[in-house]
Amino acid sequence: MKISTKGRYALLLMGDLARAQKGELTPIKEIANHQGISEKYLEQIVRSLAKEGLVLSTRGSQGGYRLAADPSSITVGAILRATEGDLAPVSCVADGGFCNHLASCETVFIWRKIKEAVDEVVDGITLQDLVEQASASEPAFELQA
Repeated sequence: MKISTKGRYALLLMGDLARAQKGELTPIKEIANHQGISEKYLEQIVRSLAKEGLVLSTRGSQGGYRLAADPSSITVGAILRATEGDLAPVSCVADGGFCNHLASCETVFIWRKIKEAVDEVVDGITLQDLVEQASASEPAFELQA
């Protein structure tokens, strides 16, 4: 499984919205400039997030975007699923997935384990966790030599 730029940029966009003062609208242009990402591409991404109820928009010269809920209640999983779809490694273990060979498949347990592990990680990290980690002086992990 590989997360696309759409999913990665969605996390960055949501991080910027989470850092805004509660209820404050942030123009997409401001996020695009801050992140060095195309405004047009971010507009596509924010539509996916709005469709899933993760962000709210206000039109007009003073308009922009804000989170639809507190950052502590929005998971990384919700953001990634809004932009990437189901995070299952293969379609047979995706929500609503089906395969004619599922009953006799020798490898389905591997795919289920991978899906469970990914879901556990992304659903166990909130947007608030990301913002706090980014502002911490220590890195999230150390690379082992």
